[in-house]
Amino acid sequence: MTPARTWLWTALILLLLTLILLPFLAVGAPMEAWMEAVMRRVQDRPLAAFLMVAGSLGSDVLLPVPSSIVSTLGGAALGAAIGTLASWLGMMTSCLLGYWLGRSGRPLGQRLVGTAEMKRLEHLETRIGDWAIVAVRAVPVLAEASTILAGMGRMRPARFIWLSALANLGVSAVYALIGSLSGRADAFLPAFGISLLLAGLAIWIGKRFFPPRLGPPVQNG
Repeated sequence: MTPARTWLWTALILLLLTLILLPFLAVGAPMEAWMEAVMRRVQDRPLAAFLMVAGSLGSDVLLPVPSSIVSTLGGAALGAAIGTLASWLGMMTSCLLGYWLGRSGRPLGQRLVGTAEMKRLEHLETRIGDWAIVAVRAVPVLAEASTILAGMGRMRPARFIWLSALANLGVSAVYALIGSLSGRADAFLPAFGISLLLAGLAIWIGKRFFPPRLGPPVQNG
């Protein structure tokens, strides 16, 4: 990769992360306080709580939603099983939206870095994209970025969906279970740690038993 291409990729990734991170920096704290207050008001109304959890998490790729707090409070309001379902539905919606944004934004990325670099991204997605989706699912900003890059790198839709579904189910279940047991918003901290441990375990299992699929080498154009 030439220095010029390296700078272009760096600029593209920084732009993507900035677009995701900027709303958090701008209104993240007020949004977090507002979301927690709303979730506490709907705790006694299961349908409203379910729609609030699923709807807010579904917009996470676009808005600064405190997803860990929402999922934890969803467990407190709805119980472990229904809280997991609401969180999973919302996270899946966000993943699919991020993937669609990546696929739709591919022409822009191709104009910025060139066709050869887009092919390189596809090759990278073939090698490590699977475990990138799983590894960062519980990590804010990186989780959203991974879905967009998966779409831009043309990860197979079916593979993206089932990997996201499994990862989201694990993360949702951990947050909802701990939320149902504690009933407190700050319980998301241990849940976050457990989610990261599960992601690490999934990566280890993947590397140990399912080595990366190597695609054809990418020629420099």
